[in-house]
Amino acid sequence: MLADMTIGTSILLIAVGAILKYAVTAHVSGIDLQTVGVILMLVGILGLILSLLYTFVWSDRARARSAPYDDATRNLPPRDRL
Repeated sequence: MLADMTIGTSILLIAVGAILKYAVTAHVSGIDLQTVGVILMLVGILGLILSLLYTFVWSDRARARSAPYDDATRNLPPRDRL
């Protein structure tokens, strides 16, 4: 799910949902467009939260950034390497 739903897709779902909820006044038999808009906004918000969590917390690059020094520097601050 996370690979298919990125931050841009989430923002698009939120925008389309908001348009359906607040701007469309048409009535369609058998479906409530305002309810569809709310559902799209909720799915978009959930996708945005999951995408941001994956990007900043769960990704491999985020874990690599958390290690302050690597083995090549022998865990020394930059000024003490020489």
